[in-house]
Amino acid sequence: VKDKDFRTIDSEEQLLTITLEQASTIFQQPKVFKRGAARNMAAAGPLREFGTDPVSERAVVAKDGKFGVYVTDGETNASIGKGDRIEDMLPERAFELLAIRREQIIAKGGEPAKKAKATKKAATKKAAAKKTTARKKA
Repeated sequence: VKDKDFRTIDSEEQLLTITLEQASTIFQQPKVFKRGAARNMAAAGPLREFGTDPVSERAVVAKDGKFGVYVTDGETNASIGKGDRIEDMLPERAFELLAIRREQIIAKGGEPAKKAKATKKAATKKAAAKKTTARKKA
């Protein structure tokens, strides 16, 4: 059944009465997942744009996810509290939420912002020193 295309119909009775034209129109419609509404919203665009974050220099947008509305810069996601509303939120508040989230990630031991790696110099191999043993006098 892998790589097959399926769609859901309304009832079992429709299975016996559906025409080829009706079936082709059903297949032309995009798939709808009944479970997990977030799956259907994954392709949805941002709810609101806030501009460029001064820290990450990326565009900050608000999205609706599985666990509610959040702001993201594409790298860091920050949940929006119950007191905040997307419609009334200022860009500064969105940037502040992202900054708070970055601090929480660092406090938990997560990686801070990625920095350029220093190049290591190849270690030079030294010849092993010869061991000399002292002879015991009899």
